Amino acid sequence: METVLNIEGAQRLFKINEPSDVAVARRAGVDLAASIGFSEVLSGQLAIVITEAATNIVKHAQQGEVLLRIIQRQQDSAGGELSVLGIEVLAVDAGPGIADLDFQMQDGHSTVGTYGVGLGSIQRLSHYMSVYSQSGSGTVLLAILWSREGSVDNTEWEVGLVCLPLPSEQECGDAAYVDDSNGTLIAMVADGLGHGPEAALASGAAVEALRSSSAAGGLAKVTPQMMLQQIHLAMQRTRGAAIAIAQISRATSQLTFAGVGNIAGCVITEQRRNHLISHNGIVGSNIRKIHEFALEWPYQALLILHSDGLSTKWDMNAYQGLVNAHPALIAAVLYRDFYRGRDDVTVLVVRQHT
Repeated sequence: METVLNIEGAQRLFKINEPSDVAVARRAGVDLAASIGFSEVLSGQLAIVITEAATNIVKHAQQGEVLLRIIQRQQDSAGGELSVLGIEVLAVDAGPGIADLDFQMQDGHSTVGTYGVGLGSIQRLSHYMSVYSQSGSGTVLLAILWSREGSVDNTEWEVGLVCLPLPSEQECGDAAYVDDSNGTLIAMVADGLGHGPEAALASGAAVEALRSSSAAGGLAKVTPQMMLQQIHLAMQRTRGAAIAIAQISRATSQLTFAGVGNIAGCVITEQRRNHLISHNGIVGSNIRKIHEFALEWPYQALLILHSDGLSTKWDMNAYQGLVNAHPALIAAVLYRDFYRGRDDVTVLVVRQHT
């Protein structure tokens, strides 16, 4: 069974407002690739992907953002499981959008004033690429390059994450953790009290507690309520955090949830949007009650967890076709349109792979 881990939850964000910003994002991406052992060929491909994505923002939207992050997964190999690292690129803008996405995706198409050959190049050079665009509302592009040539994404779950600090801070006080083991998926979002380094220490302690349990083979054997109790003890010397944990069982098609503090959560199906209820308190400091509840997890349902850096006023029905997009695109659209701008922000989206 594959393990889905975002080993560096927080992205590096690059504002794209002019051509010089494109070069800054490209250099940062190449440096990130070198740090995880990308070959020269793959590093060059990543540089082109970032350049094309950022240049499209400058040309067609005038301003936007590029988000970069290291990602990791376990891949079956002849000698057992092999850890594979990659780079995820998210290009986000609120420009005019792409009127005819299928036409623009045709490699080699290029006319003045269109997205042109860039999208085809990105698709050809990436191991995975997807785009969501709505006319008049902007475009979000996802591209993933893995460190191993010929790497194939056969994970059971699609995971999307935007995790960013308050613009005035270097460290993100939010954190997220996703783990898939023994037929059970664990998804957690933690929001350390306040922001900055002390908040990052608190949320980081929550992640480390789950990571340690996973390494010991314990996550599939405990409930979210028990996980929160363990995390509460592990965070005693921190300022504490709001935390929500969802556990999804493939065998029973059931989601179990427990939360303390103001992490918003919901499950979206074809029929409805079910809200996940957390209780007041601060994990690591003051917990009055941990209540756990379960609901049905239909195939192709969406799980969305987000910190209070994101407004709760979003509505997926306002975005045609977004519910069927890759979870990373969903997370990026919600971040783009509903980020409050005065706190750290995390949006975690999970869907069982088709």
